[in-house]
Amino acid sequence: MTSPDSPPLVSPSPSPCPAPPPSLPSSPVPSSPAPSSSSLPAPPSLPPTGEVMVLALGRKKQRVLISLSILPNLFLAFLLSSDPLITLSSPHRCHLPGLLSSPEVLNASLPWEEGLRPGDSGRGLSQCKQYVTNGNQTVVVECEAGWDYNITEGLRNNIVTEWDLVCRQYWLVPVEEVCFILGVLTGCLGLGYAADRLGRSKTLLTSLTLSVVFGVLVCVSPYPSIFIVMRFCLAAASAGVYLTLYITRLELCEPSLRLVVTMLAGLMTVAGELLLLAVALGFQSWRGLLGAGAAPLTLFLSYGIPGVYPESPRWLLLSERSGDMHSFNERRNSNRDDESFTELDSEPTPSTRPHLSFPELFHSRNIWKNMCVLGFTSFISHGISHCYSSFRGDVRGTAPSFYWTYLLSVCAGGGAWLLLWVTVDRCGRRGILLLSMTMTGLASLILLGLMEYLSEMAITVFSVLGLFSSQATASLSILFTAEVMPTIIRGSGVGAVLALGCVGRLSSPLMDLRNHYGYFLHHVVYSSLALLAVLSILLLPESKRKPLPQTLADGEQYRRPPLGRRRRDNVPLLATPNPET
Repeated sequence: MTSPDSPPLVSPSPSPCPAPPPSLPSSPVPSSPAPSSSSLPAPPSLPPTGEVMVLALGRKKQRVLISLSILPNLFLAFLLSSDPLITLSSPHRCHLPGLLSSPEVLNASLPWEEGLRPGDSGRGLSQCKQYVTNGNQTVVVECEAGWDYNITEGLRNNIVTEWDLVCRQYWLVPVEEVCFILGVLTGCLGLGYAADRLGRSKTLLTSLTLSVVFGVLVCVSPYPSIFIVMRFCLAAASAGVYLTLYITRLELCEPSLRLVVTMLAGLMTVAGELLLLAVALGFQSWRGLLGAGAAPLTLFLSYGIPGVYPESPRWLLLSERSGDMHSFNERRNSNRDDESFTELDSEPTPSTRPHLSFPELFHSRNIWKNMCVLGFTSFISHGISHCYSSFRGDVRGTAPSFYWTYLLSVCAGGGAWLLLWVTVDRCGRRGILLLSMTMTGLASLILLGLMEYLSEMAITVFSVLGLFSSQATASLSILFTAEVMPTIIRGSGVGAVLALGCVGRLSSPLMDLRNHYGYFLHHVVYSSLALLAVLSILLLPESKRKPLPQTLADGEQYRRPPLGRRRRDNVPLLATPNPET
């Protein structure tokens, strides 16, 4: 036994490890009173995040703003989906003044000709020519006194019947469709970039104002040329409204609400397309139809009143504009003591727009990869949907009625949104996008490879399946893009993917211009590209229940998860290998 005051014994044998130093005697330290909570320094305030800014709105205010962003989709459908109604060409023939329209008179006055479409069989009375007696000789000439239309579907007065855009003037109809799609493309690119630079609210109000102005000018257009120019401008402005509302709506949601809110907005657009058909049956005039879509948009100009529809909180956070955050200040001062706003409020000189480093954007390879893959998917899904709508008429020569095609396309879009709502949050964005694109490619291959052996019912079933899956792919690719693009370029990124979808849609009027000749090669090309898109989707990340990225650095972190996990090495660090192995 040793006394407590004796030094510790040290073994005389050498040891590989040095002996521990002797413990120092503890000296009594005078106890000091514990510092009060008021004397402690305040913890450093963290910069607010996008999720914090959204939660600061409050549940009630958030739901009101989301509802305000969904409602305009009901009337935007009148402007963006009315082209099939106002350009529908009905059966027609030359007007024969002073003659009765009996079968005998028509047979003696109109020549017979073969079907115009590649699948048409049989002959019929000519729609563009008539017999004229010149002395003792009967010659075939173009219609001299106009045309008579046998209108059984759609509007009784559209641009085709009002300006006689048939026969030699029919080329103006595909030109109008091409210009309309190019207008949507221009609006997505231009106004999407403006939403990133100037703000969502300013771009929305500008687009709404232009939509109302050009909507009125379209309704009073006296000539086809003026109508086409005004439709181009109206399409660009309407696309800007749709795009700005889309990204603003998404930025108002936390991760658990993004899919539900986007699905409700999609169903509102479907309801608008159904209402469009009902209004068309009531008005029977293309001017009244477009006016019914443009007039209600004037009500949404009230979004410019301060406090009604504020700026996107994520864009405000990114641009560091504390002076415009009216909706957050009231809630913070009333019932919250949230220090997450300290840094944002302390900025002395707020900037007017987010700072975007173009060299950094150019070197953001992961962002470019995601945008290219999703843009390619959007291009295929938007372009191939027309192939399914017209496949039966191209192959069999018996095109279905307009009402059947229109309602089938609209209902397929609604069903696609319901399918996405049920499956996407459970299986992930990437998995469902891969499945829907695979179904699109398989439906195309079956229709192209077995069309000689399929019955009418089988052709209809696979056409509906392809139309359904292609619309699901198109809708999900846009949502996917909005979730993986950072806030600083979200408008430009979503606009670019929508613009590539418009490029795919250009094939539809171009095929109409050529009377659907070459439809088989057109369908084969899109089917081959669909299989290539299936492989490219594997390169995408997963955005399910993840926060929206804010900066380019955040967007670069959205990478594809590895296909196979690395094997963990559980061997201890100092383990000696077994010489027998």
